[in-house]
Amino acid sequence: MTGMREERGQIPGDVVVYEPFTLWGSVGGNVSVIEGGKLYVRGAVYGHMTVEAGGRVHILGIVSGDLTVMTGAKVIVSGQVGGNAINLGGRLHVDSKATIHGRVRTKDGKTEDKRE
Repeated sequence: MTGMREERGQIPGDVVVYEPFTLWGSVGGNVSVIEGGKLYVRGAVYGHMTVEAGGRVHILGIVSGDLTVMTGAKVIVSGQVGGNAINLGGRLHVDSKATIHGRVRTKDGKTEDKRE
């Protein structure tokens, strides 16, 4: 994948993703994915994740806190979310092998939960 930023180390603190990005390492804070951001989580986020309008995320690793999907965002969960997965108007897809330790809540938008 040409043009995609990759991070294999540890990032302390909060991160804002605004470009294509693959996380193999870890983030020690919260992550916000804004318009233009496309994040593949293959490592761990030790905080909460918010995906805003125009943001795209595929969680293959771990997000230890809550996942919030805003209007206009798209998220696929194939890994683990330690808290709740909350859809406030985007598209949220939870794969059959995914683990959500909290609850999946949909206030608006489209949620597909394949775990049942």
